[in-house]
Amino acid sequence: MFSSCQGTLHGSALHVSGRRFLAVWLAGIFLASSVPGIAGTEGSSSGSPPERPAAVTSYAARTDRKMEAYPDTLPRLGPAGSIFSDPSFGSRMARITDEKADPGRSDQSFHTPSSAQANIWNTNDTKFYVIETGGRLILYDFDPEKMTSRQSDAPNLPWNPEVEFSYQQPNILYGLTKDDPTFQQYDLNRKKVSTIHNSKECLKLPSTEHGADISATADDQRFMGVFGPRQNDNYIVYTYDREKGCRWYNTQTGEVGGKWGPTGKISGVDGFTIHDARISKGGDFVVITGGGKGPVVWEVATLHAAPCFPGQPMACGGHHAIGYSHMVNPTQAHHPMETVSRPLNHLDQLTQLIPDLRDHVVWYDKHYSWNNADPQDQNPVCLSSSTPANPTTKGAPLKVDGPWVNEIDCIEMDGKGSKVWRFAHTYSSAKNGFWSTPRGNVSQDGRFYAFTSDWENTLGDSRPQGHRHDVFVVELK
Repeated sequence: MFSSCQGTLHGSALHVSGRRFLAVWLAGIFLASSVPGIAGTEGSSSGSPPERPAAVTSYAARTDRKMEAYPDTLPRLGPAGSIFSDPSFGSRMARITDEKADPGRSDQSFHTPSSAQANIWNTNDTKFYVIETGGRLILYDFDPEKMTSRQSDAPNLPWNPEVEFSYQQPNILYGLTKDDPTFQQYDLNRKKVSTIHNSKECLKLPSTEHGADISATADDQRFMGVFGPRQNDNYIVYTYDREKGCRWYNTQTGEVGGKWGPTGKISGVDGFTIHDARISKGGDFVVITGGGKGPVVWEVATLHAAPCFPGQPMACGGHHAIGYSHMVNPTQAHHPMETVSRPLNHLDQLTQLIPDLRDHVVWYDKHYSWNNADPQDQNPVCLSSSTPANPTTKGAPLKVDGPWVNEIDCIEMDGKGSKVWRFAHTYSSAKNGFWSTPRGNVSQDGRFYAFTSDWENTLGDSRPQGHRHDVFVVELK
């Protein structure tokens, strides 16, 4: 069992990953034929959907470490639906939203979710979602070859707007109701909501408690949500397995209960409240942040959990992303891009992903996205960055003092090298509140990356944040 950043969980990461790999491999057959509500592609208006594309394992983009300054003049930007190329890196880019995306408000902004870990793309890159300031969920149809898009639906769902597409079925969206937390799914073709599981069947909660942060495993077999009064005061990690039922962890008391697995109290982890939590794509772990203590990794089938505190060497600080059995995160040490991978059941076994980094004076933030992870956790992890040193002047080129600053990049994870592929500048000053930061979400096959940008404060005025921000997509190749 492990405790702190130096402990271990029983077993090995490879053994756990292998068990879940078999489950994921069989999932396409099992789910398409035997799970109610997600069988096949019922209701499709155009016959069989496009086949699921193979995930990208490597890219042809630049991997140099040259400082790439922003151009003095912004790329010419057309209305929503326009396609252009990044002048520095050559990648195709598409504008998804503009001031006319909401006909009722020309100052309305649009953004990607708060978490880069949210799976906003469907299985074959034909649909994704964005969020309107105020919380309205908007679905888009997307042509992955032409990179054209169109707004298709804005379903009125009783969910937290940060929802998850299925990893198995292109027409299924998963959500968690805010009140009386219930796991549900929405069939985009049928425009029909159905219930997967109501938490009150397993756990009694006060009426003031709400649900948030839904995430699903890669086989669509297991789900996770966070319950409590509000972000940073939430205290229940709740999982539901379609076969085994519910299982939950009260992070304040340490108590674990549910319909399967051992029950009791987790030791070695002080009580804390939750900022955010996600289940691994293999379903064996939940990574929980909150309480100012850094991530806590809970092995769902056990009473074992381990914190990894900020401030320790190679700690688990910063925004992270989780695959099947590994976590990727910055170390917060000498350079903003000093990034490590570690098994979730052996937090002290670190792999440095980008070697030979020198100290960096001007710090910058990053959000990692790994929705394209494979069962061996060898597909690239992608990210976007922004720095507080960016100017606020309209149209002023963003700050660059080295490679990867204010960029969209992907990091090699297969152990064959240490490439950092460079695709585009973000053009986001990140100076118009949190929602203007260029958080991005990679598609399930690693071909596209949707992100938010205020386009150097040139998209128009918006209240109360100052300048509008929109959603863009960059092609990764």
